[in-house]
Amino acid sequence: METQVATGSIANPVQFRGQDYVALLDACIKSGSLFSDSTFAPDQSSIGMPTDPDPKKEIKWLRPKEISANAVFVEDTTCTTDICQGQLGDCWLLAALSCLTMHPNLFVKVVPPNQSLTESYAGIFHFTFWQYGEWVEVVVDDRLPVRGGRLLFSYSCTRNEYWSALVEKAYAKLIGSYGSLKGGNISEAMEDFTGGIAYSLPVSSRTPRIMWKALSDALSRGSLLSCFIQASNYLEIGTVTAEGLVKGHAYAITDTDTVKKSAGEALLLRLRNPWGFVEYSGPWSDKSKDWDDVNAAEKKRIELKNSEDGEFWISAEDFSKLFGTVELCSVDPDPIVDEDTPTDPDSPAAPISSWSLSSHKGSWVSGSTAGGSCTYPRSFWKNPQFQLVLAEHDDDHAMTPEEKKVAENQKEKAKQCTVLVELLQKNRRKKDKVNFLHIAFHIYKVREEGRLQGLCLDQSFFSSQQPVGSSGKYQPLRAVWREVRLDPGNYVILASTYSPNQPAEFFLRVYSKTGNNLGYRRGWVMSMPPVLPEDRKRVQKTFDEMAGPKDYQLPLETCRQLIFGEDTGGRSSLTREQTEPVLASLRSLQSIFFKFDQDSSGTMSPFELSLALQAAGVQCDGQVIQLLWERFGSGEPHLPFHGFVACVTRLRKLFGMSTHTQRTQRGELSITLS
Repeated sequence: METQVATGSIANPVQFRGQDYVALLDACIKSGSLFSDSTFAPDQSSIGMPTDPDPKKEIKWLRPKEISANAVFVEDTTCTTDICQGQLGDCWLLAALSCLTMHPNLFVKVVPPNQSLTESYAGIFHFTFWQYGEWVEVVVDDRLPVRGGRLLFSYSCTRNEYWSALVEKAYAKLIGSYGSLKGGNISEAMEDFTGGIAYSLPVSSRTPRIMWKALSDALSRGSLLSCFIQASNYLEIGTVTAEGLVKGHAYAITDTDTVKKSAGEALLLRLRNPWGFVEYSGPWSDKSKDWDDVNAAEKKRIELKNSEDGEFWISAEDFSKLFGTVELCSVDPDPIVDEDTPTDPDSPAAPISSWSLSSHKGSWVSGSTAGGSCTYPRSFWKNPQFQLVLAEHDDDHAMTPEEKKVAENQKEKAKQCTVLVELLQKNRRKKDKVNFLHIAFHIYKVREEGRLQGLCLDQSFFSSQQPVGSSGKYQPLRAVWREVRLDPGNYVILASTYSPNQPAEFFLRVYSKTGNNLGYRRGWVMSMPPVLPEDRKRVQKTFDEMAGPKDYQLPLETCRQLIFGEDTGGRSSLTREQTEPVLASLRSLQSIFFKFDQDSSGTMSPFELSLALQAAGVQCDGQVIQLLWERFGSGEPHLPFHGFVACVTRLRKLFGMSTHTQRTQRGELSITLS
């Protein structure tokens, strides 16, 4: 029996723009033609930057063999020096690519094997990137932007190797253009090359020895590592320090080692500048006299090279003094380093533990689910809510010795669940600009007594409860994350932008050590207002006086909706008994409408509609509100009273017709969107 491979997996990636690499390759080979990609044309739209008016700087698009006669896809093996930064500010991307070359098992996911500029060559190549929970295959032709006979962007030190330039082109196509790669956080590229979680760690948070040990362990687990010196202002970006290091620039950390010398040993890290030149000039750099105290066998073992290739060694002490931040990306989200990490460099790396993953794709919709931060209490609760159920605490047997030691000192901690939450905003790099919104998430403990399981929590809940965890302050980053320890139980994760009404798509993923159940809180809840005795008397009198063809100052279609909502046996009129609850309901709806029409405009906004429906006994999630607005708002920015009446009437009829209802403890009815 043939096993079906899930779409979006590395074995069956999603085809970007519907392009099938195998089919396109076969067609080109059969026709004897070279592939030309019409979806990423060789023109200025793909460059994504203004055209240079200088004719000497004209960009030509050439295939590798038109640039150099001895062009190859990969020369011998892939390594860090295959990647040099061209005239594009994408060091964040190329530093991550340098890191990737150090991990062959991860590299082949991004750069599938058996691609060549000679065998079965048809001018077509394919690469695979992780995008918000799924792997995406991107097809490109091999026409590359050239100026003055040289590649305009990424190139190899040898000048005749082209795999890195083609990876850069494929990623530019995926994001929008080459211009959309200008400036970024290396964590973006790290995650898109691995599907892992990227961490940021202040170098000053650990002693040099502990930091060296932590980075060594991370490399042994297959993590991608990078570092940079934070520039204090925009003008400092790109400036070179006295030690030959570039501020605001991403460096790849490609190795760590212990070098023996006559007076003991030195803990070293190997770094690489994606430029391919401008190297560190301090102790243990290529030309440093420190190497005079190291024998030839040691130098050969660590492959010491005295060449201007952007790669150099630096001591753990100097690294801690000169660099500010380390970026780490691990496919398995184990803690990068605990306070209890042993300082002995010879101690074994911590074992890799297993994590379970839950994820969800969602969106913030203006006027509906884009509720903004908690500084906007009337709409904050309308943000997408996700129910997280943690059934049991972490397994003590899966703890490392260091974790067990901590747990012995903190008994309660051992009874908690380790959870890592990451929120990513999608597709915010467009053509020639980057527009990241300020995003964050908050985690709330939910006691389900008196609350309907799985349904959206209302404004009163978030006004009275404090979060038990969050991603921290709102930040304009593609992704924010936080590792928390929570008691077993029910929680709600609320994802939000800082300001309301900012439409965007997002991806939420939750890792936990013991498994979790993540679901979108949604659905409707409806309760009918009671008919008060005074209303009954008033309706009887009004009906007796006004029964007949009268105008109640509601559009005819709304009146039809009211009658349709009652069981009239096919008649187009109501009996007195039927009119009592209808008019009582109208009076109730009018009161609710006035209450939530706070600007006295005679109309409602989507946020006001949501609150008014809740007061009318109807609880809806953001997706339902959006559908109701499209149906009863008729495309207008505001909803009049008769639209509100028609909306509630139709909902009540649907509830009455549904056979899949469930009554709550408070007598309310719930129904799923389907």
